[in-house]
Amino acid sequence: MIEVHELTKRYGGTTAVRDLTFTVRPGQVTGFLGPNGAGKSTTLRMILGLHEPTGGTVTIDGRPFRARSRALRHVGSLLDAHDVHGGRSAAAHLAALARGNRIPRRRVEEVLQQVGLAEVARRRIGAFSLGMKQRLGIACALLGDPPVLLFDEPLNGLDPEGVKWVRELLRRLAAEGRTVFVSSHLMSEMEHTADQLIVIGRGELIAAESLAEFSARGTRRSVTVDTPAPSTLRDLLTAEGAAVSVEGERLTVTGLTAARIGEVAHRGGVPLHQLSTRSASLEEAFMELTADRVQYLAGEPR
Repeated sequence: MIEVHELTKRYGGTTAVRDLTFTVRPGQVTGFLGPNGAGKSTTLRMILGLHEPTGGTVTIDGRPFRARSRALRHVGSLLDAHDVHGGRSAAAHLAALARGNRIPRRRVEEVLQQVGLAEVARRRIGAFSLGMKQRLGIACALLGDPPVLLFDEPLNGLDPEGVKWVRELLRRLAAEGRTVFVSSHLMSEMEHTADQLIVIGRGELIAAESLAEFSARGTRRSVTVDTPAPSTLRDLLTAEGAAVSVEGERLTVTGLTAARIGEVAHRGGVPLHQLSTRSASLEEAFMELTADRVQYLAGEPR
């Protein structure tokens, strides 16, 4: 597992990460979320020993990452798909990593096949699209068959088939008992992929909990009601202080619980065909709970 304890990083007078404490456990996909400038990339780089913390500690299976030899056998990572030598071929790039970590040469062919790059293995990386570079970066992460995997925005540049493939790959890796830690801005994908969430803003921890628990913290809940008497029910609910929108025979109600809506409908003699509560989506909960931690806030369009 990855254990982060009171992790802090300062650059001069700027604190990028402040007293972060969380644990990423094996057997599940943990999403790492936060607005731009929240400190996600800095945190990932400290986990991998690329940046030295100003304070606090971070360990992988009880040891700092720098203390491990043949690192790719322990931790695989994708931080920047562009951070490769454009003059090398995909096969040559992976072969060099394999030699340096004493990984059998056959793994190069295996991971190229796994990520869908076998047919372009001899092509220079400089001619690759962003999506192809992302696949190569994932191949590098998988090369040592490591128990711990870190990905920073692995879906950038991928087409819908590629996004689906990465989603299924992450789920499968977690099901194999690996620790999978993924930073992404794509809330819809995290909603379908992550089990747990680490959410930060302005370098500080906002939440470390399950996706369901985090989404439930959003206050934007509504109740969907189907009734053959929408106008009558709308008037009754509005009188109770609810906000109601009507589309055909379906009402979307905020401000009252499903139980209260049922009571009002029963009292007014209005039949109901459906009554269901809709919780906030991950995106809605994220926008609400990080609203005061956004560093780069765009203005209203003119």
